[in-house]
Amino acid sequence: MVKENSSEIGFEKQIWDAADELRGSMDAAEYKHVVLGLIFLKYLSDKFEERYNELLKEDGGRWKEDIDEYKKVNVFFVPPEARWEVIAKKAHSAENGTTIDNAMRAIEDKNPSLKGILPKTFAREELDKKKLGNVIDLFTNVQMADHGDKKDILGRTYEYCLSMFAETEGKKAGEFYTPACVVKTLVAVLQPYNGRVYDPCCGSGGMFVQSKNFIESHAGNINNISIFGQEFNPTTWKMAKMNLAIRGLEANLGDHYADTFANDLHRTLKADYVMANPPFNLKKWGQENLQDDVRWKYGIPPKNNANFAWMQHMIHHLSVKGKIGLVLANGSLSSTTGGEGKIRQAIVEDDLVECIVALPTQLFYTTGIPVCLWFLNRNKQQTGKTLFIDAREMGTMVSRKLRELTDDDINLIADTYNKFVEGTLEDEKGFCKVSDLEEIKKHDFILTPGRYVGFKPEEDDGIPFEEKMKTLTTELGELFEESNELEKKIRKSLSEIGFEF
Repeated sequence: MVKENSSEIGFEKQIWDAADELRGSMDAAEYKHVVLGLIFLKYLSDKFEERYNELLKEDGGRWKEDIDEYKKVNVFFVPPEARWEVIAKKAHSAENGTTIDNAMRAIEDKNPSLKGILPKTFAREELDKKKLGNVIDLFTNVQMADHGDKKDILGRTYEYCLSMFAETEGKKAGEFYTPACVVKTLVAVLQPYNGRVYDPCCGSGGMFVQSKNFIESHAGNINNISIFGQEFNPTTWKMAKMNLAIRGLEANLGDHYADTFANDLHRTLKADYVMANPPFNLKKWGQENLQDDVRWKYGIPPKNNANFAWMQHMIHHLSVKGKIGLVLANGSLSSTTGGEGKIRQAIVEDDLVECIVALPTQLFYTTGIPVCLWFLNRNKQQTGKTLFIDAREMGTMVSRKLRELTDDDINLIADTYNKFVEGTLEDEKGFCKVSDLEEIKKHDFILTPGRYVGFKPEEDDGIPFEEKMKTLTTELGELFEESNELEKKIRKSLSEIGFEF
């Protein structure tokens, strides 16, 4: 759940509240594409209008309708019938939905990279056209393109709505949304400043968006990274294309959606950073058809759990100095089912596991099971060593069901990792511990952080033991006395109605 305690949250919530009225009888999964599609259409129009006004001032505006003049500055060309001014004029007509659908088709026709991506469901009967007109008015009255170094309000709106849909859809949201605080933690540790960034199960593209945010917040250059991704769900793949376009990110997500295991669209890729939140404990992932696959260097993953299939796929795609950050269910740390223990042992013995972080519960809309972060590195500075961090006590409850890691929590995890890499980290009981291969071997290659960090020592409150015991025994005596009185009252009440015991 996105908190509203930021001055930047305002228009985002306004859009959400207005669009929420639009839902009517539509299923959330369908309605999501209506809202996100409308946001994207406004983005295209605003960007086009900016460039259009620039061209009006050049050579008397003779190139203002030249598609190439837009392509060369990475702006999508919007044909006349699809421009926002046309949509705004018809906002309160009975054909406003048809106008938007036609605009989407016209834009796809002029921009091949968007072919088949944009939703065209605005004319459907379930969509209240009067409410649609009100939402169009809201978009019309706010300019949503970038202004100087001001953060893109449209990108924030898209991300805000994604998170709200994730909350609405619950378990179904796992296909398209990873909580921002979890992604930020992966990015803060990996620090993907330059090189090839890859997510083999990219959902709506959140890993790439947070990478961009990290680079910009650290005065880096977004053009120093190349983005590669793949997604199996067709509608989620379309959402990712739109999300990245809104952020001004060029990405190779393949020409189509596809199953990463059965049809790897980036077979020759060697990535410098791999970041992913694969489906937890995925069953029926096609193992029977991939027995001799080159990716299974450390052993064939079990048929009914793809955790180590995902991990080995990522390792296969690592460059010689590549790093991985991935989210997995805690079972991956200790399971021995179907040969998983042997695979985990082989990966540890190959000195790839750099850091394991145990996360707190209730971070995900999609599941209540405990999860962890794995960080692997082909070029470890601290060879033969692994950092364990127990972050289970971190985070703040932002609703009855949902917890978030704060920026301070994320910074503490990242700083702990950085100190480990630098060789300056001191073990902290109950929180972090640096272990070598021999110690891990003694634990049978089980990587649960709690086994290594131990328990946090209790703080000394300065009260002498004798005094503390006197107070506790006094309190215990009072409780026993109260218990005896209650027992007498219960017996008396039962006897009055004819029951004795």
